Amino acid sequence: MNYFFTFFLQALLPFSLLLGVYHSKQSAVSAKKIIWLSLFGFIAGIVLRLSLPTGQMTNLVLNGVILALLFIFALCLIFGKGRLPAFWQTVLMLIAGSFWAKDPNITALVSTDVINTDSILHISAVIFAFVFCLCLQGWIDLLLKQAGKTQQKSTALLKGVMSLLLICLLVPLIGELLLILMKLQVLELTKLRLSFVAKSGEITRWLNYICAALLFVVLAIFYGKIHLSRKQQVNATQEPIEKRQKLAALRTSSRLLGWGYFALAIIFATQLYWEQIASRPPQLSEAIPVTLDDKQQVHIPIEQVKDGKLHRFVWIADDGKAVRFFVINRQPDKLSLAAVFDACLLCGDQGYVMEGNQVVCVGCGVHMFIPSIGKPGGCNPVPIEDWQQTETEILINRTSLEEGLNLFSTIVEIDVKDPISGAQMKNTKTEHKYNYEGKTYFFESEKNLDLFRDNPEKYLGKGE
Repeated sequence: MNYFFTFFLQALLPFSLLLGVYHSKQSAVSAKKIIWLSLFGFIAGIVLRLSLPTGQMTNLVLNGVILALLFIFALCLIFGKGRLPAFWQTVLMLIAGSFWAKDPNITALVSTDVINTDSILHISAVIFAFVFCLCLQGWIDLLLKQAGKTQQKSTALLKGVMSLLLICLLVPLIGELLLILMKLQVLELTKLRLSFVAKSGEITRWLNYICAALLFVVLAIFYGKIHLSRKQQVNATQEPIEKRQKLAALRTSSRLLGWGYFALAIIFATQLYWEQIASRPPQLSEAIPVTLDDKQQVHIPIEQVKDGKLHRFVWIADDGKAVRFFVINRQPDKLSLAAVFDACLLCGDQGYVMEGNQVVCVGCGVHMFIPSIGKPGGCNPVPIEDWQQTETEILINRTSLEEGLNLFSTIVEIDVKDPISGAQMKNTKTEHKYNYEGKTYFFESEKNLDLFRDNPEKYLGKGE
């Protein structure tokens, strides 16, 4: 949910703020009209982007048209008087829609055939972000009109601050056009141009923070130049009617500041939450090391794993490879244990985590149907074969664990001994190793490896 809200803001918020500045130059525009024009323009932009053929020439033409439209809008914003509000509302929302349609994860909103909790949350995030942006457009429009009633210089300063968003939109577009022209070999590929393209593209990533920073500056200017001035006027006025009028203006500015602080907090908090928490992959819980007994079996007490939680373990093979597995009780009202490798055939060894009462694949985010864990197929963990359950413990033999060696890539550094010379080494520090009768042996030289390979029985007693 946080992803769709955050990246929807990144596509739409700058345009909404700019439109708020543009509309402040004229009399009030019908809110109903703005909503319908915004919906039409935004959906048209998505459809346009998704329906166009892929290719560098298509991107060149589309980005060139968008760049030209934004330049014209900039001229209208600076020198115009807010004419053609319906046209620019539609055009800028269309551009915003085309930007958002580039998000590769947009298909997650419509790709599912089943309406589940996740799809409802994702769609709700998009709707909330759309409404939030339109409200901010109306807020900046009203704030600038309130400022215009008091100080024209302050109003011009506020508009100038918000107009900086145009630069933040134009620079990445110019960089993208340069990249396309270099790919088409119209322009020579140079280090300076590539550096500009790379740095300009980073601006898009910071758009939400930039919007939040500019909103903070706007609020600070409005508070210092407008709100404090109105407060002083209220305190200095004695005539009752005039005092009520100035008090009403002060309350209006207080409400505008309050809503501005609230919007600023939402923008900053959602972006920060995405970067620091939501965008990071789930962290695997620490795996409990297990060892084999004399019968080459691992023993896990049932009392330790019957609570319905995911209990992760790790066995270190002779070559240092870490084989992770977990045990879980699949039924809340009875004992139904499953022992599986902490990996699947589709997503590899990224493993599984427990979120609330659900087991989730770290690789693809799929929520497991817990009663099905232990069965093969799909994103289900790879089952461990031939494990046994007694009244008090689970028994897993070495052969079953070795079946999972090819599922994992993590190598743990362990102490090993050369069976020829008896030299102590680290498994990760030598490239000479040989597998014999299911056990891996390490050697300090290729000569020792050849000697062992020719007659392993001769040296096994010496190496034990």
